[in-house]
Amino acid sequence: MDIRSKRITLAPNASFRAMGEEGVILMTDSGQIYSTNASGTAFISRIIGGSSVAEAVSQMLDAFDVTEEVLLADLGDLVAFLEAEGVVVASDR
Repeated sequence: MDIRSKRITLAPNASFRAMGEEGVILMTDSGQIYSTNASGTAFISRIIGGSSVAEAVSQMLDAFDVTEEVLLADLGDLVAFLEAEGVVVASDR
């Protein structure tokens, strides 16, 4: 999945908090907790901060020592997982 063409938002029942380089997502309706690593935290922080997916990817390429291909694959997997769990909503722009 090429997430650059998607609009990603947190689900209304999801709350995110960054703690250093890691983050936590709390599903307020169920109490389910998800943790994010440094790249997941950076991505979600940028998305909820108002960046588009393309902007977030561009900023992350500057911040992390990773190729665009690897970053897009990793973020695509993250978004697919979080979407299946109901944590984020992904839609076409």
